[in-house]
Amino acid sequence: MRIFWTALLTGAFSVFAFSAEPGFVSLFNGKNLNGRQLVNGKGPGYIVKNGLLVCPADGGGNLFTDKEFCNFVFRFEFRFEPGGNNGVGIRAPLSGDIAYQGMEIQILDHDHERYKGRLKPTQYHGSVYDVFPAKTGYLKPAGEWNSEEIVADGRRIKVTLNGAVILDVNLDDMKDPAVLAKHPGLKRTGGHIGFLGHGTLVEFRNIRVKPM
Repeated sequence: MRIFWTALLTGAFSVFAFSAEPGFVSLFNGKNLNGRQLVNGKGPGYIVKNGLLVCPADGGGNLFTDKEFCNFVFRFEFRFEPGGNNGVGIRAPLSGDIAYQGMEIQILDHDHERYKGRLKPTQYHGSVYDVFPAKTGYLKPAGEWNSEEIVADGRRIKVTLNGAVILDVNLDDMKDPAVLAKHPGLKRTGGHIGFLGHGTLVEFRNIRVKPM
């Protein structure tokens, strides 16, 4: 049973605690986008519909938390249309290409026909985009809800999808100087959390975080 309470987090939006998840607070109240800011928005950006946070097919952009986080557990549920493409920016600045200036954990219907033969292993769902590849085989079909957890704990990044660990890496294990030069965001110790929309329909719910 969920216990609801209202508080101010950075003076911006209401949050509620999950009694089954001590220490977690919600980052989405199901009513509006308070506590978030849209950067490089496209079309309508993100909208709230039927209690869901929605990146419409004609929208997108980077929807960041006002608050910054260093080490955290971030949990959410998502579903996408066939071919859906989005991402989770972590330890992100508010400007630049987040996949490089911060880090992007890929959200992608990578088995869709449009991506066949076009993806590198580091572009599949759950990967640290263009750096570390995630395991595949745990993503539910388009239209079904997926549950995901991202843990950022110092140099460790762990992604769990539908109960299966698909990524568990130490950022310091990346030694390739070309990759490191291309991804200065790997050195960041904190920043914003955001959804990175790419012009496809993706819906989110139960978005919450536990600072560590």
